[in-house]
Amino acid sequence: MTETPTDDDTRYRAVDSRDSRFDGVFFTAVSSTGIYCRPSCPAVTPKRVNCTFYPTAAAAQGAGYRACRRCRPDSVPGSPEWNHRADLVGRAMRLIGDGVVDREGVAGLAERLGYSSRQLQRQLTAELGAGPIALARAQRAQTARLLLQTTELPVTEIAFAAGFSSVRQFNDTVREIYDRTPSGLRAERNGHRSGTATPGSIGLRLAYRGALDSDHLLDFLALRAVPGVEEVVTGAAPGVRTYRRTLALPYGHAIAEVDGLGVGDPANRGWLDCRLQLTDLRDLTTAVHRLRALFDLDADPDAVDGQLGADPVLGELVRARPGVRSPGHVDPHELAVRAVLGQQITVAAARTLAARLSERYGVALPEASGGLRLLFPTAGALAEADSADLAMPDARRRALRGLCAALADGTVRLDGGADREAAAADLLALPGIGPWTVGYLRMRALADPDVFLPSDVGVRHGLQRLGHPGDPKAAALAGAAWAPWRSYAVHRLWASLTPAVGTKIDVPSEGVRA
Repeated sequence: MTETPTDDDTRYRAVDSRDSRFDGVFFTAVSSTGIYCRPSCPAVTPKRVNCTFYPTAAAAQGAGYRACRRCRPDSVPGSPEWNHRADLVGRAMRLIGDGVVDREGVAGLAERLGYSSRQLQRQLTAELGAGPIALARAQRAQTARLLLQTTELPVTEIAFAAGFSSVRQFNDTVREIYDRTPSGLRAERNGHRSGTATPGSIGLRLAYRGALDSDHLLDFLALRAVPGVEEVVTGAAPGVRTYRRTLALPYGHAIAEVDGLGVGDPANRGWLDCRLQLTDLRDLTTAVHRLRALFDLDADPDAVDGQLGADPVLGELVRARPGVRSPGHVDPHELAVRAVLGQQITVAAARTLAARLSERYGVALPEASGGLRLLFPTAGALAEADSADLAMPDARRRALRGLCAALADGTVRLDGGADREAAAADLLALPGIGPWTVGYLRMRALADPDVFLPSDVGVRHGLQRLGHPGDPKAAALAGAAWAPWRSYAVHRLWASLTPAVGTKIDVPSEGVRA
């Protein structure tokens, strides 16, 4: 990833040059104004003596600074370092982003991570300058501002939708962080609205840094879209495609729409347009967090493309298509089920099987929206599925049932707080789960940026097409040069193939360990 500045003088130089690569990596607080900004803020560069640097917005807020109204530092992409880190801090930040502190408190967060609340507080404060409560509070404040400035919802509803326990707490936090009352903050929206006044329907922008190849993302998702659950359709604007899907969330469900970049839009535009229809507004933060993970919007493409682009094997691919991301997920259990369904068959066949199971065991929406009618079935429901509905070989059927049972009872954890090595070991201990499936889930469910699949058919064909030997040993040797971004290299190789060549998603040895 972009090298994080290690001293304040280097950080100040990044601020002086308004380097947007560091937005979300650190924040600049200015003592003469009492304001904190992102590094790329367009305001006049403050004097070095007045600048203090913080690793999080929560730390700057805790020191008494309020958010700049020009650069909106609370709405920058998340730190690429925390997004990919596998240690306690990275795991905690992913869970906080998913709203765990708001739903389960600090004790619930600590329990998920296997630490005491005191240990967790100490580690996060030492690393990020703020504890879990302050980090969650900063996130609630951002959600509140988003709702105030993009919807017509009453202020009281927004307070509880953003996760505050009382209107008084909501009012005090908004005043402290934004130096405005909620009504004053709403008055500053400058005409930016969601386009609808319907409760629960929200339009927003999903920020990202660097270049973004949205065509790659939409092609990848369209090829795997499960009918009834997700779809890629022609958008309202010319040349724009839109990804739509249903989301099962802690308090209800949602329908999400994310537009790709249109013809003429620069790859580094900085945001994707998104619309959410929520049955419960308390799910807003969680829904946004999961969509960001699905589209890998907190990645650092400059660092990834810089390394892969210098490689003699991948360099031409990188230069032709900058900003290829490594798609994540909106539900790790759904992703795990679909990975097992896809063992030894084509993407199209796996998609058909997933659609049948969704029709049989998924939850129907109260009202269809376009082609969206269903929520993907839960692991618990599929663990009890009738054998007649599992049209697959016995070994894969046992693998699917064993995986779903382990996910349902918590034997295997794949949420943002899971330890990658422990999760991989637990998965490999299940019958019918082999190295390919584990690697695929590490890459997509656990946000591991450095997974390589040397025996994958698509990887082998991709290397052969580039004139490189495609056997697993040669592939692994070539992949060693792409660390720590081998997950992105895999997607580069997959994207280089036509659908007819690249639809095989597994290797013959997978799924036979019964």
